[in-house]
Amino acid sequence: MNKPLEKFATQLDSGLLADLRGLAKAEGRQIQSLVEEAVSKLIAERRGAPKRDRVMALHEESITKYEALYKKLAE
Repeated sequence: MNKPLEKFATQLDSGLLADLRGLAKAEGRQIQSLVEEAVSKLIAERRGAPKRDRVMALHEESITKYEALYKKLAE
């Protein structure tokens, strides 16, 4: 089921808006869907920053611990 949409108005730098329009055209999408995607990602990123930091720390620990194995797997 689609979520109800709410209209709002804002302003963008003209160059940024031109780039957004070009991207929408190139991807065959509406500007609305690109803005919604960008805002959703921004909110998730800002809310999830501590989780991402933890994941990156675990990733780096894994690289350090299993570096030799990863090199062999890459061969």
